[in-house]
Amino acid sequence: MSLDDIAGVAHEPDGTPAGVVMLTHGAGGSRESPLLIRICDEWASRGWLAVRYNLPYRRRRPKGPPSGSAAGDRDGIVEALTLARTLAGGPVIAGGHSYGGRQTSMVAAEHPDLLDLLTLFSYPLHPPGKPDRLRTEHFGGITVPTVFTHGTSDPFGGIDEVRDAANGIAGPVEIVEITGARHDLGSKTLDVPTLAVDAALRALR
Repeated sequence: MSLDDIAGVAHEPDGTPAGVVMLTHGAGGSRESPLLIRICDEWASRGWLAVRYNLPYRRRRPKGPPSGSAAGDRDGIVEALTLARTLAGGPVIAGGHSYGGRQTSMVAAEHPDLLDLLTLFSYPLHPPGKPDRLRTEHFGGITVPTVFTHGTSDPFGGIDEVRDAANGIAGPVEIVEITGARHDLGSKTLDVPTLAVDAALRALR
């Protein structure tokens, strides 16, 4: 299996990679998400091999929401994380934005051996305006260190809601608050990739 099989784009570090980072996109997005590109650039600048890849539904069609089964997308994440172990030595970090992060977190609960750390950007705790419909039933199965990078104005879940939900995760958790940011994690004042990578490296230690 190769990067082509997962529609992956690698950001190469100078020298031997410290480890591998595998990141995927939100429901309406793709590997070309500006946020993913910036985060992968940041990881590569810290000496890691960072890969942004498309989920199976996005490989099938270039635009539109997820189609087919979410289980099929999780199979694609398992493929990506299995490939990651062959790309370089060192830890494997995995995650993604919104839907991609949620599906990766479900893989982490089912296959904890595939990754060493989970990094979640704008985790979609619930649909906007429906705080009772939580998407956290698998959190108790997550044993790897987990980093949430989350905007304080995200309609898919407030910071306090994220804190409450994170208490259900079995492994250690860190929450990176992006003040004022919405679901896209846009911020004029904070360097989101730097804060997220700093937190992940702390959590790994």
